[in-house]
Amino acid sequence: MLQMEQDELKRQEDKCTQENPPACTAGCPIHVDARKLMQEIKNQDLKSALTTLQKKQPFPGIIGRICDHPCENVCKRTEVGSAIAISALERFCVQNQSAKIAKTLKIPLKSQTVAVVGSGLRGLTVAYDLAKKGYKVSLFEKADRLGGNLWNFPHHQLPPEVIVEELSVLNRLNVQIELNKAITRQNLAELQKEFNVVYLGFAAHSSEVSVLLGEQVKVDPVTCVTPLTGIFSGAFGDNDSPIKSVADGRKAAVSIDRYLQGVSLTASREGEGAHATKLFVNTKGILPLPVVPISDELGGYTPEEALQEAGRCLDCQCLECVKACKYLENYGSYPKQYLRQIYNNDTIVMGMRHGNKMINSCSLCGQCAAICPQGLDLGETCKATRESMVSKGKMPPSAHDFALRDMAFNNSEEFALTRHQPGSNSSNYVFFPGCQLSASSPEQVEKVYVYLTEKLSGGVALMLRCCGAPADWAGNQELFQNSFKVLVAQWESLGKPQLIVACSTCHSMFRERFPEVVSLWELMANLELPPQGASVRGGKIAVQDACTTRHEPVIQDAVRNIVTKLGYEVEELPYSKEQTKCCGFGGLTSFVNPELAKEIVEERINESTSDYVAYCAMCRDNFASQGKRTFHLLDLIFGTDLDKAANRPSVGFSYRHENRAKLKSKLLHSLWKEVPSEKEGAYRTIKLQLNERILKIMEERRILIEDIQRVIELAERTGRKFINPDNGHSLAHFRPVKVTYWVEYQAQEQSFVVLNVYSHRMEIVEEGHE
Repeated sequence: MLQMEQDELKRQEDKCTQENPPACTAGCPIHVDARKLMQEIKNQDLKSALTTLQKKQPFPGIIGRICDHPCENVCKRTEVGSAIAISALERFCVQNQSAKIAKTLKIPLKSQTVAVVGSGLRGLTVAYDLAKKGYKVSLFEKADRLGGNLWNFPHHQLPPEVIVEELSVLNRLNVQIELNKAITRQNLAELQKEFNVVYLGFAAHSSEVSVLLGEQVKVDPVTCVTPLTGIFSGAFGDNDSPIKSVADGRKAAVSIDRYLQGVSLTASREGEGAHATKLFVNTKGILPLPVVPISDELGGYTPEEALQEAGRCLDCQCLECVKACKYLENYGSYPKQYLRQIYNNDTIVMGMRHGNKMINSCSLCGQCAAICPQGLDLGETCKATRESMVSKGKMPPSAHDFALRDMAFNNSEEFALTRHQPGSNSSNYVFFPGCQLSASSPEQVEKVYVYLTEKLSGGVALMLRCCGAPADWAGNQELFQNSFKVLVAQWESLGKPQLIVACSTCHSMFRERFPEVVSLWELMANLELPPQGASVRGGKIAVQDACTTRHEPVIQDAVRNIVTKLGYEVEELPYSKEQTKCCGFGGLTSFVNPELAKEIVEERINESTSDYVAYCAMCRDNFASQGKRTFHLLDLIFGTDLDKAANRPSVGFSYRHENRAKLKSKLLHSLWKEVPSEKEGAYRTIKLQLNERILKIMEERRILIEDIQRVIELAERTGRKFINPDNGHSLAHFRPVKVTYWVEYQAQEQSFVVLNVYSHRMEIVEEGHE
């Protein structure tokens, strides 16, 4: 698959709503960051809170006291209680924190001039915004003081001295103020000649605009442009909303700036003013809380009341997928940012690809898409990128080396097997247990096969091998397609029987590629269960759904049906069925990032104190590896020693190979009366002594028993080894594919004591050897 193109990247990024503003900010005509403001009040940092207001409000001491708060009408808190009293908290900030007078910046002055007529909030905002950009602004007011209707507010709400102090910023910005200067239509013509632009700071359709421009003149609501060249006016037709008046003035200031620069007045203005937000915020489960009452209406909130009220803020964010997925949480960001990192990593020509581990650590399980309101599937992108990296030769060879070696073993003569039912030359069905169940519980594979041959007529064939998922997850499509062709050929050699699949991953790989495939659990739910299972004791048990059955409700229901038939009460984990969590094996996470895989398991197994039951062998083994009592569904069905089954330790990598090989050998001997061929390789005769420390190292480093046997056999046969003269220990290495294995050992009678093992990705080159 080709690397992601820019337009596809943008399409995927747009699905992530995390960077969209919260409803309060989007609903504010000038987009004050109320969410940040609430956080700063909660942190008792009023200095920063006032700075947040100053970033958007031209005169925070005024606006913070008189804002008519349309933001509160869209506050998400209304879904669980009352809206946050944002306006009252803004007032608390400006009343309790003196605005620091910023040093007048030396703004590069522009040559263009602007006349602003009227010093209401529209005119004041235009004068303020354009003066900050360096334009030469003159402000004309017919009264003897600036502020217009601001003087009509009650003094306890907006003290006169606050108006004077706040508007003094215009003097520091070198705005030329002309008081007692009424502008008539004749004066307007003179202003047009003297100034590059004239702004009429009145509401649209007001009497002032009608007198100056005429009754029929219309103002463009998007750009504040009038039909008269160089004249702009208020586009909002209401004087009752202070914050909308400010927004109207700001819109005009943007248009005037663009006009004077000679650029488009309409481009990229969709986000101006109040609008709805795409940000998804989940309020489910949040405790409803009423607004904190103000003990002194005239004085406003006390510090204690303000702290309590700001504490009701939900800090609106989406992060639904991050809350659910340990992988997304681990890298400290969210999908939109990850998409950009993945794109940059894949398109880099030279230099370090720092995103490789992140890309290869995803489980590809699809949980993010199931949870995301927009269906964004980061796993889909990670998988496509892996394919791109492999196709361009940019995938680190060691990333999936062990998993692909394991797959090669499973498709080799050591394990692979295709046979009709003993005594039959045709089959209506074929049982495909999968390589992981065969490795974890080979005895259960035997029991299931016998059960199916007893319950189904027409012949049940058996096929042992890997479905190819590791190659698919690794992004190696050539290897996957080649292995799948062999699998299909084997299936066709049986006469194309219906596939019965025990492994959920195998089912997910087959469902799009085979005409008929059925899950073992669907089948058993409709058949009589073995008599041993009927005697199983009941109780509450938590079901771990395999992530590869995320979109398979029939399988999920079948599993619960079986569990219920066995007398158990089903407990649903916090994320189950369509939203189930991965166990850390999917996508080869545990091979690339074992630390993360461990955290994934730890989080999942601590979500309930009940025993777990899984119908995926890897889920069961991964949970058991960290001490969680976990059954495989077959443990319950066949009624084995339940305590032993629940506490059965996870099978190590070396013994997984051995279990598969022994399963094939046993079935050939017991069912088909065939004598298995002897395993090739002199290394297999090497007997080892391994203590618990060595076994732990082997598991952590993905070193197999056969790897150690190969190292020692080669060293003993060729003499290519180092010998420590102090203790006589031998040290040797062997590199079968991409990884070099080192073993420190000592010969002891008929075996070898392994003293240490380790591995690395470097190739050892010795002089005199090819």
